[in-house]
Amino acid sequence: MKILIVGSGGREHALGWKLKQSPLVTEIIAAPGNPGLAELGRCVAIKADDARELAAFALREQIELVVIGPEAAAAAGLADALRQVGIPCFGPTKAAAELEASKAFMKEFCVRHGVPTAEYKVFDDAIRAKAYLGDREPPFVIKADGLAAGKGVVIAETRREADAAIDEILFLRKFGTAGQRIVIEDFLPGEEASFFALCDGETAVPLVAAQDHKRAYDQDKGPNTGGMGAYSPAPIFTDAVRDQTMEQIILPTLRGMKAEGRPFVGVLFAGLMITPAGPKLIEFNVRFGDPECQTLMRRMKSDLAPVLLLAAQGQLAGAPKIVWDEQPAVTVVYAAQGYPDEPLKGSVIRGVGQANDVPNVVVFHAGTRVDSDGLLRADGGRVLNVTATGPTLLDAVNSAYEGVSRIDWPGGFCRRDIAWRALS
Repeated sequence: MKILIVGSGGREHALGWKLKQSPLVTEIIAAPGNPGLAELGRCVAIKADDARELAAFALREQIELVVIGPEAAAAAGLADALRQVGIPCFGPTKAAAELEASKAFMKEFCVRHGVPTAEYKVFDDAIRAKAYLGDREPPFVIKADGLAAGKGVVIAETRREADAAIDEILFLRKFGTAGQRIVIEDFLPGEEASFFALCDGETAVPLVAAQDHKRAYDQDKGPNTGGMGAYSPAPIFTDAVRDQTMEQIILPTLRGMKAEGRPFVGVLFAGLMITPAGPKLIEFNVRFGDPECQTLMRRMKSDLAPVLLLAAQGQLAGAPKIVWDEQPAVTVVYAAQGYPDEPLKGSVIRGVGQANDVPNVVVFHAGTRVDSDGLLRADGGRVLNVTATGPTLLDAVNSAYEGVSRIDWPGGFCRRDIAWRALS
């Protein structure tokens, strides 16, 4: 197969790394790609949300499978454009991507189909939103309705923080058009987990769970980010919790989306809170999590290519069982100073090769570029993903941080407590 991977981050590099191992894959092309993906194949300068140009390119190149990485590509209707020219696509249509593109739609969908989630209200007026908080107790969960690159969520510990968040989103447009509406929902007690299932519109195949670290700094302090690290397996996500999640969340969603004329094809990512009453849905994403994907790809022993193709073709029911390495995997995100607000770009990074020399370590590029001088530089917020496996979770963590220590990048920072929940 000749495969086109759409996107430019660490998730896409990890997918390319895994797909490149398949004996079925003859060529990997990435759009727009990054320096890591360039080592696996070709990169073409087409933006991930330019659905028309991507479809035209895929047709010219006789691409046999397109894999959508970021949510922006799905929301732009890339799968729809590819369907019109007869090219299989692993990723949802624009209508199905609404599960992530609008948090209000997702919450209303959950109510319609009995998917357990937190109580909520939707507002486009700041005064009414603040009045709604008047008789409620903190913490408050406030979300921009639209796509905000994983950063449109504020967990406010006080009423003052909540009022400020409402003003920032609705008045100051901190998240642009994504903040034309907000969702305010009840805070759910428990422990978070990320669960993934491959879907073909009718059939869902469960993958494994991971745990993400959303806050920027150690001890879960600082602002919410797109994710500062992840590990898998997640001890909180037992077989019983997996079965509950499939029966109460994933399968009702698949049936509901089909019934509403939006059959879901791709990977359904359920952000969960594991509460004393069982798993409850925090949010849906319509793509692999980042950085969870990097961790999952390190643990997957099966060939990924045929499974994604079968999903794109609506034939997952006949897919071979996916086999996983029992060894844990860890991802540490190396981010640019200033992330998540205003990351500093352009600083020089050295030592990625030395990090890759550490046994069981693979470094995925997320926000990097190579300039005409041949130097690797930071070009985003989350810049590198240092992943590792090991006989135990502690071994994997230690290897990952050994990899981090070999990277010479004064302009970066990372959390030093990834997987602390499981290790404690």
